Amino acid sequence: MDNDFQNNIPAEYKPISMWGYFGYQILFALPCIGIIIALILALGGTTNKNVKNFAASYFCVFIIFAIIIGVTLSTGTLAAILSNVG
Repeated sequence: MDNDFQNNIPAEYKPISMWGYFGYQILFALPCIGIIIALILALGGTTNKNVKNFAASYFCVFIIFAIIIGVTLSTGTLAAILSNVG
């Protein structure tokens, strides 16, 4: 019954498997190339809505971390933290 239901889903709404999420996570974690691929997939490089939404969410998290790092660098907070660690 469950298999019949998944066969009737259009290709653009096919769910991503657990291994699919794992693979995309590894792919997006690659320095520089991963961000570019996430951006391409988020902006329409795929027809699957689930992959597009996952790539967009990963790219949003990257932007949030970039803003946090930018703020800490500009205020000198990161330099103070790193001087106390070493």
